[in-house]
Amino acid sequence: MDTLSAPLTIAFDYTRSLGPVLGRFMAGLRERRVLGGRTSDGRVHVPPLEYDPVTHAPVTELVEVSPTGTVVSWAWREDPLEGQPLDRPFAWALIRLDGADTAMLHAVDAGSEEDINTGLRVRIRWAAERTGHIRDISCFEPATEDPGGVSPLSQAAADSGETPPVLIMTTPIRLHYLHTTSAEEDRYLRALAEGRIIGQRCPSCRKVYVPPRVCPACGVAPDEILDVEDRGTVTTFCVVNVPFAGQRLTPPYVVAQVLLDGADIPIPHLVLGVPADQVRMGLRVAAVWRDRAAWSTTPENIDHFEPSGEPDAPYESYREHL
Repeated sequence: MDTLSAPLTIAFDYTRSLGPVLGRFMAGLRERRVLGGRTSDGRVHVPPLEYDPVTHAPVTELVEVSPTGTVVSWAWREDPLEGQPLDRPFAWALIRLDGADTAMLHAVDAGSEEDINTGLRVRIRWAAERTGHIRDISCFEPATEDPGGVSPLSQAAADSGETPPVLIMTTPIRLHYLHTTSAEEDRYLRALAEGRIIGQRCPSCRKVYVPPRVCPACGVAPDEILDVEDRGTVTTFCVVNVPFAGQRLTPPYVVAQVLLDGADIPIPHLVLGVPADQVRMGLRVAAVWRDRAAWSTTPENIDHFEPSGEPDAPYESYREHL
């Protein structure tokens, strides 16, 4: 029998506050301006540094540099990945913009590997819609001519006074990979598809782990396979009150560590069917399985846990599993 495998994706939106320096840098990109930071040694860094590497003082002087520059070094990317600036072959390059003393990393749409070289003059290709993000620079392209100076839009922005800094920047993060199960995980998932929960016992310390795994205390593989109950005890829990993108439930709700009867380690799961403020340590809960027609070899066969109606478990029965 083949070991189970499945494509998985880890995805989240990375959000960060920018601060006064990078906030002004991103606001400049929104207006088609590139700002560098001048440090105490007179050098102009693009992107600007937040703190001077010599004095460690905050960088406060920002100066505008040209959207045109020179390729310092480069590497060709024949097969672009999802989320990269271009969907066709391009070069990653370090580009020193005119007026800057350091190089910045970005993509160059050179057309072919034969058309890019160290020393190539390039200029920014601005995104059609700009939001105050590094992607406001769509990419760089070979500069057929050097217009010099500041673009009309950039000059207008400069004349009207500095625009408000960008406070927050969000960047989607996506990681796709193929997960292949271990023999223990494979056995555990196939049991779930049958409506069973299994654990395996460590041959040394005799503890039962769910899901089965190499014993973290003894460092040896488990051997004996046991069925454990689909009910157990809440050992610890947290109440989720903060909404976030992609959230399936409306806060507040509870994520708890549930020590299944017959196991020696708790599993994390949802506890529903009871107000969040009534969930407590020692609460006895039972698994709520999804419709059997929807069962598959995934942990999602158990939808959630809910109170079983049994008396709370005494603290002594789970204190070693907190």
